[in-house]
Amino acid sequence: MTNPGLAQSYARGATDVPLIEQTIGDFFDAMAVRQGAREALVSAHQKRRFSYAALQAEANRLASALLRSGLVPGERVGIWSHNNAEWVLMQLATAKAGLILVNINPAYRTSELEYALNKVDCRALVTMARFKTSDYLGMLRELAPEYAHGQAGQLASSRLPHLRSVVWVDEAGVGADEPGFGRFSQLMASGDAADPRVAEVQRTLKATDPINIQFTSGTTGFPKGATLTHRNILNNGFFIGEAMKLGPADRLCIPVPLYHCFGMVLGNLACLTHGSTIVYPNDGFDALSVLQTVQDEKCTGLHGVPTMFIAELDHPRFPEFDLSSLRTGIMAGSPCPTEVMKRVVSDMHLSQITIAYGMTETSPVSCQSSIDTPLDKRVSTVGLAQPHLEVKIIHPESGDIVPTGVSGELCTRGYSVMHGYWEEPARTGEAIDADGWMHTGDLATMDAEGYVNIVGRIKDMVIRGGENIYPREIEEFLFRHPKVQDVQVVGVPDTRFGEELCAWIVTRPGETLDEDDIRDFCKGQIAHYKVPRYICFVQGFPMTVTGKIQKFMIRDEMKAQLGLEEEKTA
Repeated sequence: MTNPGLAQSYARGATDVPLIEQTIGDFFDAMAVRQGAREALVSAHQKRRFSYAALQAEANRLASALLRSGLVPGERVGIWSHNNAEWVLMQLATAKAGLILVNINPAYRTSELEYALNKVDCRALVTMARFKTSDYLGMLRELAPEYAHGQAGQLASSRLPHLRSVVWVDEAGVGADEPGFGRFSQLMASGDAADPRVAEVQRTLKATDPINIQFTSGTTGFPKGATLTHRNILNNGFFIGEAMKLGPADRLCIPVPLYHCFGMVLGNLACLTHGSTIVYPNDGFDALSVLQTVQDEKCTGLHGVPTMFIAELDHPRFPEFDLSSLRTGIMAGSPCPTEVMKRVVSDMHLSQITIAYGMTETSPVSCQSSIDTPLDKRVSTVGLAQPHLEVKIIHPESGDIVPTGVSGELCTRGYSVMHGYWEEPARTGEAIDADGWMHTGDLATMDAEGYVNIVGRIKDMVIRGGENIYPREIEEFLFRHPKVQDVQVVGVPDTRFGEELCAWIVTRPGETLDEDDIRDFCKGQIAHYKVPRYICFVQGFPMTVTGKIQKFMIRDEMKAQLGLEEEKTA
């Protein structure tokens, strides 16, 4: 895999299995021929099931409908929805029709939606009608009141000048019509599963064609549209599934959102490239429905971010469920606390769970452990460089590769690096250097065997009185306290030391903790300068839909609470 006894923090993944040079549509069609009768998709909350042959037919029907609606290969089609069968059908159909699927975060509100649709000139949008407190169609009408008098497929609006068609996901004929908007069931009915034009278009497509745009949620500035190709995400999904040793007998429970790479690549494409079954437990995350679905569907795999696994493990009804069918899955999205990983292995039967690390711009996975990785490496690292990829760790200022064991910025190069940020060559050039290396902004170390450990974000590192402190280290330590359920550590401004540590702690249900308990726990165990000065007990953390903790929001809230100001620099 990698060279043992590395002296420098550089490693290259294996190349014995060749890269796939097909499009997603062609690869999926070949899988459907081989696995036609096997179950491809179970959407538990919708009570819908598809064999590979049925999913192929429906994807062809939808691709036909999209092309018949006047869309042209290369145009952008948005999807604004939580997890459902329609989402994966759109993923496959747009790939077959040569359309670029634009993933829109279901948490977006009007201004964010307006920005995303206009940024990439979306011509059509498929959306949920409503979800809990989110009224998606209402938000569209707020942005474009003209739609109330528009004709489906021929919409015109001053604020959304490129959008011509909005289709809402319905339950075949259920619910009142929405003026100006089409129904998904009607769109499907307008297509033909045997339409020869779908195959004709597929033949013109190349693996290097852009096929997907995902908006990266930066902490500052407007989101950037990371543009990914068939080759990017199809290969990444395949090698992710290889690390998990997926096969046709596997059934993967996917509670992570599809609009993000975790759901659509580590989930959908990992399954579809191995003839495995995709299982959606619900439209949005719900710990109880995950436990129920794993038991009912005898799932062999389960994905999640650490906060999801914590919610499942600590659910009061957890002991009622039979999870013995589980063996593998992926924990990713944010650093995995070692103690949580151990509980997942012991209490959820996930003896072959893997850890994956990556970013949207690298399709997304750069490093992953496999089911064969020794447990101590699986709980303490993010694994080795993925096949056909190179990773290196460099000094953030000099750019030189650092020795093993020394922290620096992680960089990735290979097939997985994005096509670029949509129509933003300058920002693309800031992220990808002249030699093709994607600079992640993450701080990492590499050991002599090539295993990578993420120690934080370059921007998250706390410098207290000249001492570099990595919040991840403090979090891992505090996780050992038996009454701590979850913890996040950030730096806040301090006039004397430059920065001080602040810990936000979620206490286990039914337990009580105070600041003195935490300080006593730290005493004599970690250096005094690593003991958080500020300790707050909270119910939860601000986070994105995908479970990424928004540390900048914790920092901003503490600054406001404590009346702290950033030190002015010349």
